[in-house]
Amino acid sequence: MLRDLPLSGVVVVELSDSASAPFTGKILAELGAEVWKVERPTGDSARGWGPSTWKGSGAAFHALNRGKRCISIDIKDRDQLTTLHRLIAERADVFVHNLRPGAAASYGLDADSLRVTKPELICCEIGAFGHRGPLNTLPGYDPLMQAFSGIMSITGEEDGSPVRAGVSIVDFGAGMWAAIGVLAALHRRGTKHAGATVNASLLETAVAWMSVGIANHGADGEPGGRHG
Repeated sequence: MLRDLPLSGVVVVELSDSASAPFTGKILAELGAEVWKVERPTGDSARGWGPSTWKGSGAAFHALNRGKRCISIDIKDRDQLTTLHRLIAERADVFVHNLRPGAAASYGLDADSLRVTKPELICCEIGAFGHRGPLNTLPGYDPLMQAFSGIMSITGEEDGSPVRAGVSIVDFGAGMWAAIGVLAALHRRGTKHAGATVNASLLETAVAWMSVGIANHGADGEPGGRHG
């Protein structure tokens, strides 16, 4: 029964697009949370992804967003943005987003702004190149990070060209790290009665997947390579 799941009673507001943050929300929903998926008026990009469709939207969208309540809010409209703020303030235990760098603060949806009125709120932000450092304002996407991190350099046949993984491992991985962080923050809130900010990124996820390769290179200086 849903009421017996570990996150039963937890409310998540997810302002997201594409794959990483939706995957976070899906994990939390499957653990019993009530997840409100907030889409822009034109809908999540994944609704148009092919090649397969189901009930008018890309099959990928349904895979990433099952078990959620989907609503449309235009955060560029002041009244609708106020509605979103009210939903977070009145209902949310967790707020998840993957807005472009700097966008959340411009709408008052950053962690510091939201926790002024709701100190126990857990804010989860998923970015591209991390939340600190020289590249933190740049956008990014899964195949770019597979290349940038070196994942593609060790994927494929030995005598072939570098290739990307057949699934969006960086997007899904970032979503998993974010979910793990949210679970840790919920546990902490139960004892400390304090909110938290959870930061995850595509690049940090990709580098984590390369941890063994990086360690091997640090040990012997060899670049690794593709082994089929």
